[in-house]
Amino acid sequence: MGKTIRLTMAQAVAHFLKKQMTVVDGKKVPIFGGVWAIFGHGNVAGIGEALYQVRGELPTYRAHNEQGMAHAAIAYAKASFRQRFMACTTSIGPGALNMVTAAGVAHVNRIPVLFLPGDVFANRAPDPVLQQIEDWGDGTVSANDAFRAVSRYFDRITRPEQIITALKRAMQVLTDPLDCGPVTLSLCQDVQAEAFDYPESLFEEKVWTIRRPQPDADELASAITLIKSAEKPVIISGGGVLYSQATQELEAFVEAHGIPVVVSQAGKSSIDERHPLALGSVGVTGTSAANAIAEETDLIIAVGTRCQDFTTGSWALFKNDKLKILGLNIAAYDAYKHDGQPLVADAREGLKALSKGLGDWKAPAALTERATKEKNVWMDAANKAMASTNAALPSDAQVIGAVTRSIELEKAIGLCAAGGLPGEMHKLWPATAPGSYHMEYGFSCMGYEVAGGLGTKMANPDKEVFVLVGDGSYMMLNSELATSVMMGIKVNVVLLDNRGYGCINRLQMETGGANFNNLLKDSYHQVMPEIDFRAHAESMGAIAVKVSSIAELERAIADSKKNDRTSVFVIDTDPLITTKAGGHWWDVAVPEVSPREQVNKARKNYVEARKHQR
Repeated sequence: MGKTIRLTMAQAVAHFLKKQMTVVDGKKVPIFGGVWAIFGHGNVAGIGEALYQVRGELPTYRAHNEQGMAHAAIAYAKASFRQRFMACTTSIGPGALNMVTAAGVAHVNRIPVLFLPGDVFANRAPDPVLQQIEDWGDGTVSANDAFRAVSRYFDRITRPEQIITALKRAMQVLTDPLDCGPVTLSLCQDVQAEAFDYPESLFEEKVWTIRRPQPDADELASAITLIKSAEKPVIISGGGVLYSQATQELEAFVEAHGIPVVVSQAGKSSIDERHPLALGSVGVTGTSAANAIAEETDLIIAVGTRCQDFTTGSWALFKNDKLKILGLNIAAYDAYKHDGQPLVADAREGLKALSKGLGDWKAPAALTERATKEKNVWMDAANKAMASTNAALPSDAQVIGAVTRSIELEKAIGLCAAGGLPGEMHKLWPATAPGSYHMEYGFSCMGYEVAGGLGTKMANPDKEVFVLVGDGSYMMLNSELATSVMMGIKVNVVLLDNRGYGCINRLQMETGGANFNNLLKDSYHQVMPEIDFRAHAESMGAIAVKVSSIAELERAIADSKKNDRTSVFVIDTDPLITTKAGGHWWDVAVPEVSPREQVNKARKNYVEARKHQR
């Protein structure tokens, strides 16, 4: 049986985690970048004491909000291209449930994070304990069952020896490019403190590497034939290209075969957008160039994308009756979507195999010429949208322009998550290097931004992280601003105040709705709130400034380079202005009947637009 070591279950978890390694840029490093922890009665005596014992090898970080710390962990893994990740531990009850939303973020975006929430007593002797959820019909239920729907793997540890297999299974999921996502090990609080004679082999160092499945020979041959028969092919590059670290292979493929490439939200920065055949974002928030080519394409080569509705314009963007889809994806689930011809493989290996099989084949010259022409038209429109202005209330695009003119793009990361900003950034942020654009738009979770900026900076200490966030999302979750100051990790936050939920207000108007309950002025109020965001940020230790113009914003960003801690720039913006060029219809159901003529008119337009859906 081999030698054993007597440890508590919690100690076994801590010692195991510190021994898991990976290789990044040829250097062996711990695969866990650390553990985020907010302690309570369900984890402080067990996992808390265990983490203290290994704090020199596995650092523990304290946050101010459980959802916030989980967002930071998710951003860290995303910014690390899933090569490294973090764990998060909470007590039972509200602490654990606060992480469920973040688990949804990780699940949708397929990001690895290990959740270690405390749970009720396995022996049930003191039931019901503080914060315990009781189910009258099921004695095995606890609040942590809420994680089941948003975990790729879930296990409740009710005996100390169960952690042996659970930890191994957790690592398999966290490092698997197909199954990758959040793992929840629900740790019963009494079991955390129970001892067991664990095999010493459990704590031996293990190095994890990325699995890279090769394409099937028959699928590859069919894919090559399909591409050679296409007259107007286009590549949709998704997040899988970044996670596969296939950006060089993508650019080489584009160069060799002359096929234009467009990007999803997750795939933006997978190709340098200065490349003449890089047409930028596609779909609902797409550039005019990308969408013009996509409308006419007869072959979508979908690489590492799950083809979300924003990417496909709710599947109404593609107008060519001869359209076919080639799905190059590590997940067969995604490769087969919408009757796609699958090429199930790692993105990097799949692109290399395709390029080799295509030989000297190139897309028709007319396609390249059309793509170049459309890109020039788009760039003119984008430059106008982002140009400086003296307007009292600038647009989101003008703020983006000010930020990008004020920073070294090669050394910066632009980050966002929810509201109208993701659409404008998808179109306009000039992504030049892998990971220089960080967007959580799979779940579009309000409140991700500040915490996400913290996690991203932890993963990229040599980069300047610029978080762009609206006032609505900032109000949702801003507590990790104080955490960044406490930890000495500088993040730059550009806070756009349009006094409400501007994005949804515009959507409300587009679907015939009245201005209602989105902008503060249109919500129930006795007194209009006058929130001093500058003072709020300062109260949490950040350096903050309120600017009154685009020119002032540019000067403030330039001046902030000497700041020694997190800096916040507040600017008032217009809630209604968006970049008109580009974009596409999005399927948002409009009421079939209404006493309001505006809604009835919107319904007619909606019915007409749905006719284009595939």
